[in-house]
Formats: sequence, structure tokens, C-alpha cells
Amino acid sequence: MADNQVGKRVRVLIADDQTLFREGIEDVLANDKTLQVVGTASDGHEAVRLAKKLNPDIILMDIKLPLLDGIAATREVRKACPQALVMMLSSYEDQEHVLEAVQAGANGYLSKMLPASELLSALRNFSKDGVFIPAPIVKIVLQGLRQLSEGLKRPSSAALTQSEIKALLYLSQGLSNKEMAANMGCAVKTIKNHLNNMFQKLRVTNRTEAVVKGIELGLLAPAPAQAPPNTPASR
Repeated sequence: MADNQVGKRVRVLIADDQTLFREGIEDVLANDKTLQVVGTASDGHEAVRLAKKLNPDIILMDIKLPLLDGIAATREVRKACPQALVMMLSSYEDQEHVLEAVQAGANGYLSKMLPASELLSALRNFSKDGVFIPAPIVKIVLQGLRQLSEGLKRPSSAALTQSEIKALLYLSQGLSNKEMAANMGCAVKTIKNHLNNMFQKLRVTNRTEAVVKGIELGLLAPAPAQAPPNTPASR
């Protein structure tokens, strides 16, 4: 939780790849006497590096960052700077993104469409309480957690994240880790993490087993059957 001693401003790091949006938040926070922007980052790697260097109280993290996405960056920050609070600021409010952010260690989740006054109020409460998730988002999280729990009880189900499902699809297409990284806009190391997590959830040990399991669970469509020789389809 952020240190809220009397007279001490809450130190904020902003991580967003959109310059106008990043500067807009910086301007809003500059007018508040309780908050202080100590740094800005335009990609995930820079966000992690500055978090380690600046030791902020709060990190406003965009969920979609280049080089290293906000989810992966949050995981890195939670390991390197466990005392920092991560507020995911995103235009995505679907269950997959919200649950993935919470699982990565985000302490809060806010919409980018939030008015400036509400953002300031949310950050003040966030710095005091250490968590801030609006009621509609809480409902999404609870629904997702229930589904995850049900999935864990059924060996035939797997609660894969959106990124892991994409990686599984690319596996079925025979893409290498490097090719998957290029398609998904992330680092090869991130792809390896996705695969390791996926293998554990699917209870498999290699790529082939993962694809077979994906077909069994209905996550992948089976390959079309080859037409037999001497048929019109094979000519």
C-alpha cells in the first residue's frame, strides 16, 4: 500500500503508449496537491525499468503496451516492486482482460473513459485502501473466478487466457516461438511463458499434446480430412 504520511505526495508512474493520453493524465495529476507524476513510460519494458528505478507508489498501467504488454509488465513489477500498487487503466472491460489483469497482480482496474475528476478521486482512494475496482468490474471478476473454479473441478476443462488460446492456435499452425511473438506483438520470452502456463493448465508436456488436447476441449477445430485418391476433390 502507498505511504500516505501527512504532507507526502503519492508518487505516480504513468505507462501508456499514446503520447496525448499519457500527457493528458500527467496534466490532470499536476493540478492535484496529493499526487505527483515521477515518470512516464511508452512501453512495457520501460515501465518495468522505471518502476525499479523510481520506486513509485502507484503505477498507472495501460493493458496494451508495445514490446511487453501491460499484463506481462504487471507480473514483472509485482516481482521487482511488491510495494507498488498497479492500477490497470484500459479501454477493455471484458472478462478475459479484467481477469487476466487481476491474476497478474493488478490492484485496481479503471476504464480509460473515466472523467478526470473521477480518476483523481479513484487514485486518492486507491492510495489509501490499496485496491480500487468499480462495482461492474467486481461483478466481472467474480463471474470469471467462479468459471475458473468450475474449470479446475472438471479435468476436461481448461481456463486458458486469451493470449494462451492465441498461442495454442499458432501452435496448431506450426509457428515457431519467434513467429508467434511477431504475430502477437510481444517478446519471445513472453511466448515461452504463455506456453509453459498453457502446458500446466492443459496437463501436457509438449506442443503436440497441447494441440491434441485443444482439439479435445473444443478450443481448436480438427484438421480437415484428406480427400482419398481418384476423387473429384483430389484432382
